[in-house]
Amino acid sequence: MKNFNKNKTERVEVMALFGYEMTPCQPLTFRRRGESETEITDLLQTHVRFAGEAVLHIFDVLVGREKMTLEFNSRDLSWHLTQ
Repeated sequence: MKNFNKNKTERVEVMALFGYEMTPCQPLTFRRRGESETEITDLLQTHVRFAGEAVLHIFDVLVGREKMTLEFNSRDLSWHLTQ
């Protein structure tokens, strides 16, 4: 059976602003391995998902005109990017 999920997930480094107005965390830029920093144009939506013992903080963002999702894992403090 074919896998129709074409989303690519990769670990990234994120520069985020914490405790800003009504948003407790706002990602500002991210960096893929071996690439320069990419600026986040707009924060569209945030939500939380529970995955076992971890809490995933999910940020839907725009980079230019491209929609991406950043996930922060509260257990291992890692950030992942999904396109």
